[in-house]
Amino acid sequence: MKFFIDTASLQQIKEAQDLGILDGVTTNPSLMAKEGISGTDRVMKHYVDICNIVDGDVSAEVISTDYEGMVREGDNLAALHPNITVKLPMTRNGVKAIKHFSDKGIKTNCTLVFSAGQALLAAKAGATYVSPFIGRLDDISTDGVQLIEQIRVIYDNYGFDTQILAASIRHPMHIVQCAEVGADVATCPLSAINALFDHPLTTIGLEKFLADHKKAAQQEATAK
Repeated sequence: MKFFIDTASLQQIKEAQDLGILDGVTTNPSLMAKEGISGTDRVMKHYVDICNIVDGDVSAEVISTDYEGMVREGDNLAALHPNITVKLPMTRNGVKAIKHFSDKGIKTNCTLVFSAGQALLAAKAGATYVSPFIGRLDDISTDGVQLIEQIRVIYDNYGFDTQILAASIRHPMHIVQCAEVGADVATCPLSAINALFDHPLTTIGLEKFLADHKKAAQQEATAK
């Protein structure tokens, strides 16, 4: 499974890249705003800065809701860098735009997906990625991971190439659960990735190894 980081923070992207397990980045207008990035020129430059850090797909989201605007924005985004994936919403115009970009060989990410039917439409249009928001489904007492599993079955039934990108991940168990049911990608905050490292038995075991090594070294020094 690929690991993407869901942020617009260059510092966090660099930290994830340094771990050696990062495959890509997803962003959205809210994440850009959180970093204080606004205005078309600044946003476009920020996408290039992200692409210069990570060697993988970087989802850059359009903000237009009409078809012509989506195509115009998507063309401009795709021209920024070969790693750019044009991120489009699960709407009628969004699906039309996905088909347009798919026919041109431009990578796309269909976002704000909350049902298997929506995921089916995105795949039919040729989306490179489909992004089911599992955390937001959990927030309304619906099983987000079950949706990932349902989409996996449908895509495998018909041989769709669209990759399932599990989004809106809240915690490390979401990552593990998505891996179990066959998500192709998990995009998550750095905190969720870092939490995968932690286990109390690992900490206790390492402390004991180091303590035993230190004790043995002290005994050897005393014997001399």
